[in-house]
Amino acid sequence: MTVRRLIGRSLLSWAALSPLLLLVLFPFAVMLSTALKPIDEVLAWPPRWLPQRLAWRNFADMWTAADFGTAALNSLGISIAATLLALAVAVPAAYAVARLDLPGRDLYRQFLLVTQMLSPVLLVLGLFRMAASVPFGGGTLVDTRTGVVLIYAAFNIAFAVWMLASYFATIPRDLEEAAWIDGCTRAGAVLRIFLPLAAPAIAVTAIVTFVAAWNEFTVALTLLRDPAKLTLTLRVVNLVAGRYSVQWNQVMAATLLATLPVAVIFTLLQRYLVQGLTLGAVK
Repeated sequence: MTVRRLIGRSLLSWAALSPLLLLVLFPFAVMLSTALKPIDEVLAWPPRWLPQRLAWRNFADMWTAADFGTAALNSLGISIAATLLALAVAVPAAYAVARLDLPGRDLYRQFLLVTQMLSPVLLVLGLFRMAASVPFGGGTLVDTRTGVVLIYAAFNIAFAVWMLASYFATIPRDLEEAAWIDGCTRAGAVLRIFLPLAAPAIAVTAIVTFVAAWNEFTVALTLLRDPAKLTLTLRVVNLVAGRYSVQWNQVMAATLLATLPVAVIFTLLQRYLVQGLTLGAVK
């Protein structure tokens, strides 16, 4: 295929994807435009798409008003801990589902799919009562980051097991059996052969779990009370809730900073992770 034809196909692909690209980027453009406007331009009528004066101070004011740094650290710590805990349970469970001939295995996989139909909103009252009944650190799990981590991990384990088990089943058993013949134990074969081949699927599952925990709102709102423990989603909502006058430029600045890092990381890694999922173990 000539270079000219490659360029033509590339241009056609971008032209076909441009409406979708504009649709995806439009919310970010609105957030950025609003975040850079003074409040009088935000409330001006008719509305202006582009700011006439750039108000970079909105980001500094928002950082102080929302205690953005503390909230970002809380969200980061909770999301990472929940992701690691979910993977620690899901990886061996998915391996058992994919490799062991367990009775009721197909029924169990269907049960995992059914659990994804339940929203945290339906269970939030029961989760709160459960957290309030578990002793922890001289109190209960209510108003603790540990309680939020446990609930986030529990909600993501079913999805992680279902996703990983589907990929684990595509890795040929011959690779592990060859390692056993060479004198490797089952645990050694899993650590040295199986897990490296399954790394793309584990990475994809980790990113999806992390994003779900980062964006979660209902459970955090129900369990957390101490302002020093609030997550980023709660801090952003507090810029709007209960306010007589809402500083929408600060709200958009906080939303943009809270959304952009995860979106950029996911966009940069998605191509390589999906490519790894489609390769398979045997080249």
